Amino acid sequence: MELSEYQRRSRRTAEYPREAWLAYPALGLAGEAGEVAEHAKKAIRDDAGTVSDQRRAAMAKELGDVLWYVAQIATELGLDLDQIAEGNLEKLLSRQQRGVLSGSGDDR
Repeated sequence: MELSEYQRRSRRTAEYPREAWLAYPALGLAGEAGEVAEHAKKAIRDDAGTVSDQRRAAMAKELGDVLWYVAQIATELGLDLDQIAEGNLEKLLSRQQRGVLSGSGDDR
């Protein structure tokens, strides 16, 4: 499935207060990303860094929720996920070619 197709189809399930058109999905994204991080933390703390099949499945579900919220934010802003993904790869490949992949700052 193309990201833009996911974005279009996921919109059918976007039910949240219209007055919170940006805040609601942004807060949801932060919450779901936190759940992914919690699973990673627990894998480190409880399982010596090993990711069990059960935890992997749980993380896949949370990552799906992250993707849903990213898609809603992009749609609310009039952005296309395929274009976002392409632009991100171009940026990262440029940084890699210039030897500045690691480091900090958006304008490197």
